[in-house]
Amino acid sequence: MKQNKSWLLLMLMVLAVGLFLAACSSDGEEAVEPEEGGVEGETEEAVAVGDPVAGGTVTYGYTAPFQGLLERGFYEGEDDDLILNFMMDPLVATGDDLLPVPEMAEYEIDEEAKTITFSIKDGIEWHDGEPLTAEDMAFAYEVIAHPDYTGPRYANVEMIEGAAEKHDGTAETISGLEVVSDQILKVKLTELQPNTMSNLWVYPMPKHYYEGIPVAELAESDAVRKAPIGTGPFKVANIVPGELVELERFEDYWQGTPYLEGVNYQVVDASLATGLLENGEIDIMAIPASQYEEIKELENVQLFEEASLGYSYIGFKLGHWDAENEVNVMDNPKFQDKQLRQAMAYALDRQGMLDAFSSGLGELIEAPMPPVSWAKADDAELTQYTYDPEKAKALLDEAGYVDVDGDGFREDPNGDPFTINFDAMSGSEIAEPRAQYIIQNWQDVGLNVSLNGGSLKEFNLFYDMVESDDPSVEVFMGAWGLASDPDPTGLWKSDDFWNFPRWVNEESDALIEEGLSAEAFDQEYRKEVYVEWQKLVNEELPNIFLNAPVDVYAANERLQNVHTNSFTSQVDPHLWWVTDAAEAE
Repeated sequence: MKQNKSWLLLMLMVLAVGLFLAACSSDGEEAVEPEEGGVEGETEEAVAVGDPVAGGTVTYGYTAPFQGLLERGFYEGEDDDLILNFMMDPLVATGDDLLPVPEMAEYEIDEEAKTITFSIKDGIEWHDGEPLTAEDMAFAYEVIAHPDYTGPRYANVEMIEGAAEKHDGTAETISGLEVVSDQILKVKLTELQPNTMSNLWVYPMPKHYYEGIPVAELAESDAVRKAPIGTGPFKVANIVPGELVELERFEDYWQGTPYLEGVNYQVVDASLATGLLENGEIDIMAIPASQYEEIKELENVQLFEEASLGYSYIGFKLGHWDAENEVNVMDNPKFQDKQLRQAMAYALDRQGMLDAFSSGLGELIEAPMPPVSWAKADDAELTQYTYDPEKAKALLDEAGYVDVDGDGFREDPNGDPFTINFDAMSGSEIAEPRAQYIIQNWQDVGLNVSLNGGSLKEFNLFYDMVESDDPSVEVFMGAWGLASDPDPTGLWKSDDFWNFPRWVNEESDALIEEGLSAEAFDQEYRKEVYVEWQKLVNEELPNIFLNAPVDVYAANERLQNVHTNSFTSQVDPHLWWVTDAAEAE
């Protein structure tokens, strides 16, 4: 799975977990990702001015080049995801409550037979005018399970009966797929879990359009890179690779012709965001947190604040990944003492960090479950690691970390020098001062902490070192983005590669598995299990959990009917319209 690290941006959608690795960068502006509105549990929506009218074009800004993998089965990062949100709809979407809702298809689950039957709605067409059929969804599964498939979505189809045989080349087709009619597809699963609908791949591929292209060549084909098609409200009119995608409305869109004439997806310089929004050159974008104070004062924009599905953290390297046996081994003695880890948490002024470096856009968390999740434990059930240097010092004393030689830094319980390497990523103006702030917090309680190698790491180098368990990596700062389902599988089990702390805990594994048990089809029971799991992680503290950021989207006041939620900034863009539209409907 060695690829350019941009795949980290959305990749845990790739794992069976339903997590998506939306922002493994701890840099930038504290990973401003899709979160929830100003009041927890609500979303924000622009108040429309007058009646919708047709016409006009808007520009959606993004602050990094896009790859141009404009096929859901192959895309890797948020850069392409935002384009695809305008182009392609799923059979099943994610609602404001982060639960699955029918979109292009109704679905029926037969728990006893372990089947899901999709019934595609009438009148849905691809951008080239061909009808969407059940064959298109079956084709997507066949492509993703193919031995030559080069994308990252296999984990989202491997639960289909026969997918494994297709994947390893022992079968020509997936046995668990039955195309009942043009609009009905029956999918038989090897197992049915409470989060199956959140994990199962639900984006069809245009079979008629891709047929004849070898699966191994599909990702680089013109059909994906230069002239992609979808079923969404806007279709691609022009692509300037890495810079611009011009989209025009799809007149025959199944939910009704979009109001806007078109959308331009434009790559822009993040440092210029305030000016671009003020001048009306950009109509909507996720803003850098460092410019929040400036942008919120602009008279011509409105802001949408969404609680993120991600969180930032500081991890302890507790062991290494055993690649041969595909398990984590917790064999690094340095941070095995829980009191040391807890003391380092109390020593951090997390709220000060959030205020100073992210304009306060976020919420402190005590466990790896963002506040927007329905499975989050109540604060009263978790230890609150509030900034308390004196408590940190007392815990360190109790654990035997004391300053023996009087140099101001603590030795380990054996009286030997105790130093800690800290790793974080470069890439923004806040990266260096934030890292130094963290280091100073720890030094203030007598811990001899310094930047590993004396400097921050570039993104790819940082994750290469963290993933490979480089011996010099001891404590590191990162961030995860998650999908809508709270299943921790993928990041936290003892056989999960993405478990970067290499934490191994039998009770944790058992609770994670219980969260996917037959009893867990009862959501209240499932929440109870995940609350117990959060309490365990909160006590053992393999990571110090920092905050769940708030994403802020800015939209020009001319743009109406904008609806955002914790999953996306582009809910129903076919209903967007502009007050200065050139034509009356």
